[in-house]
Amino acid sequence: MVMDLLTHLRYFRVVAEEQHFGRAATRLRVAQPSLSQRIQRLEREFRVRLFDRGRSGAVLTPAGQLVLAQAEELLQAADRLRSVVDRIGDGRAGTLRAAVPALLGGAAVAALLTGFRELSPGGELELRELTTAEQAAELAAGTLDAAIVRHPCPAAGLVFGPILRQPLGVLLAADDRLADHGDVDLRDLGGRELAMPPRASGPALYDETLTACARHGFTPAVVRSVEGLEFIRALIRSGENLVVFVPEPAPEPGTVWRPLRGRPLAWRTSTAWRAGHDGPAVRVFAQAAMAALRTHAGLVPPPEHPHSPRTASELAL
Repeated sequence: MVMDLLTHLRYFRVVAEEQHFGRAATRLRVAQPSLSQRIQRLEREFRVRLFDRGRSGAVLTPAGQLVLAQAEELLQAADRLRSVVDRIGDGRAGTLRAAVPALLGGAAVAALLTGFRELSPGGELELRELTTAEQAAELAAGTLDAAIVRHPCPAAGLVFGPILRQPLGVLLAADDRLADHGDVDLRDLGGRELAMPPRASGPALYDETLTACARHGFTPAVVRSVEGLEFIRALIRSGENLVVFVPEPAPEPGTVWRPLRGRPLAWRTSTAWRAGHDGPAVRVFAQAAMAALRTHAGLVPPPEHPHSPRTASELAL
């Protein structure tokens, strides 16, 4: 009924502008009898005569002039509503709830926010930093629309975008005996403690990391549950016999980052969302995320070995 009323009012406005049913019908590309019937229906609905009809045309009655003034406001509001709905429909408006993992890097996060705004000028990206476990739970519950996740991300009902790979290196004290090396062999880290996020934050990735370390000759003396790169840097600078595996961070006095020889450890990263919920805003997010990860975090597609099984050392993001 509302849509019928809006259509009738649009026709009424054109007749008022043309002051002639024939010219209005031509402009609207409808038959004149059909147009006349619509105006008569509107007059019956409002219980007033809208036009004085004559051979020379159709002139608004005083009641018609009042209706036209109110109709303009209503039609303009309807046009604004349609514009907003269209922008939401194609991902250019609305709020998208998303999350990223820790240690993604400030440049990548900033590029993600900027890229989303450029692709969706009327949209808003509500971004949080969550662990893999938290992301999977919130995506499944519907309190999160999309995310950048680290694999393995074992969660039913999720869809993942293309996977990108990010080699890890080791963070050392600047005066460490290995700091002068161009790269570091995992076997040279024997006897050291390893800092990692708590296992509960990403059990599958935690276990695969330790398995990959053992496979390449490094079994940490102790695994410390530590969160926050700045806190870890402080521990390393203080002389703690501690290392952490991370992508290359921004330089910081007192610590150095060195790549691992042979690149035995890597994170794999992708976007994720609930199956059946890949609306326009989610697709905009996925596009902005891929660009940010490749350009500002140095992530690349994994090497293609279609006949080789994936090893535990190919750690997912």
